[in-house]
Amino acid sequence: MPIYMDRHQGENLTPEQVAEAHAADMKLQHEYGCRFLTYWFDDERDSVFCLVDAPDKSAVRKVHEAAHGFGNNEIMEVDLDIVQAFLGRVEDPSSNTDEPISDSPFRAVMFTDLEGSTEMISLYGDDKSMELLRVHNALTRDALRAHAGKEIKHTGDGFMTSFTSAVSSVECAIDIQRAMIAHNEENPAALMNLRIGICAGEPVRNDKQLYGAAVNLAARLCAHAEPTSILVAQVVKDLCVGKNITFIDRGEAEVKGFEESIPMYEVAFGG
Repeated sequence: MPIYMDRHQGENLTPEQVAEAHAADMKLQHEYGCRFLTYWFDDERDSVFCLVDAPDKSAVRKVHEAAHGFGNNEIMEVDLDIVQAFLGRVEDPSSNTDEPISDSPFRAVMFTDLEGSTEMISLYGDDKSMELLRVHNALTRDALRAHAGKEIKHTGDGFMTSFTSAVSSVECAIDIQRAMIAHNEENPAALMNLRIGICAGEPVRNDKQLYGAAVNLAARLCAHAEPTSILVAQVVKDLCVGKNITFIDRGEAEVKGFEESIPMYEVAFGG
């Protein structure tokens, strides 16, 4: 059966009420051919996200209506592997379903892109190019481990990654750029310059893709970034207030897929 994620917002629920609603869903799930796998509760944004194995969207709605009456803002079919990659689990963390789960699904999404990767082979040859890509991969993955980042996808010349903390995503990006700068200083004949873009958001938000808006904007910011720089969205800058991170206003840009111009901020960091 398909796997769905639904979003509830504006119910002003407590963690205990969310746990009770999840338990009520599980008591009725078999009557509708569903299996409620787990949920995430974002208290700060008053949002609940349920992960459900169900025959269709209407079955998910019927269980919620019968169990507790809380409505759905959106229901979206998702890939279980992608949910696991972004959120780290696809089932309840405990067998005790009455125990509230304090786990927000809000994630920062970071894209990296190595400038001129397709030209590297003609410049350095196959062996040297592959060696540089391995160095790039290792430096990036070392920083991800240090800042609890999750590798979602390796694109060949970059990464899509996620973080539970926007601050951690920016600190990771800074460490990656500093590591690349240090590598370039030691290897001036084989430079590697990286672009990085970061956005943040919820998994289901009216766009029919898991973390669709955050993923799309992070990718666009990465494409807009100058080599060796880090561009972030307004939401990331706002979440880093008071964290001793300096941002430079880079104005607004018309970004494909977004109706309004998007403010961009560059992270200021030393080499």
